[in-house]
Amino acid sequence: MKSALHWIGCWLVAALLAYLIASTLATQVILANVAALGPEVDLAVRLQATVHDLIGLSVSYLPLIAVGLLLGLPIAAGLGRWLPGQRLWLYMAAGAVAIMAIHLLIKALLGLSGIAATRGLLGLLSQGLAGACGGYLFYRLRLPGRPNTNTMGAETSNEA
Repeated sequence: MKSALHWIGCWLVAALLAYLIASTLATQVILANVAALGPEVDLAVRLQATVHDLIGLSVSYLPLIAVGLLLGLPIAAGLGRWLPGQRLWLYMAAGAVAIMAIHLLIKALLGLSGIAATRGLLGLLSQGLAGACGGYLFYRLRLPGRPNTNTMGAETSNEA
């Protein structure tokens, strides 16, 4: 039971971090597109828009990210059993793929972009980066102790 609660806690914290990064990056991509059209977008506007989006998207985008990671992270864990030295990269890839898949599925099924920033490749990749950060944090939080690192940088933790 303690292990399951720990896993859930790690997942929730990772989802929250991924959401904070994803929402912030989405806002900044949109504001960069606005600025490219000519209007000046100062720091105050950027901060105000970021806070507005963090609050506003929390009821829709945060749950989507949490579900995406809930599906992707166990797959990374399963693959990590066969590739134990690659667990970090597997969790990061799982996070990135999960978040980008959300956007691609919404586009394919509904014909729209749920997050406007994902209409372009840079915006979609920025969301993948947010997912990778969530996967990274999940991996780090799940470690039972400090991993051993060989001279090539591959981690040799006994974490399952």
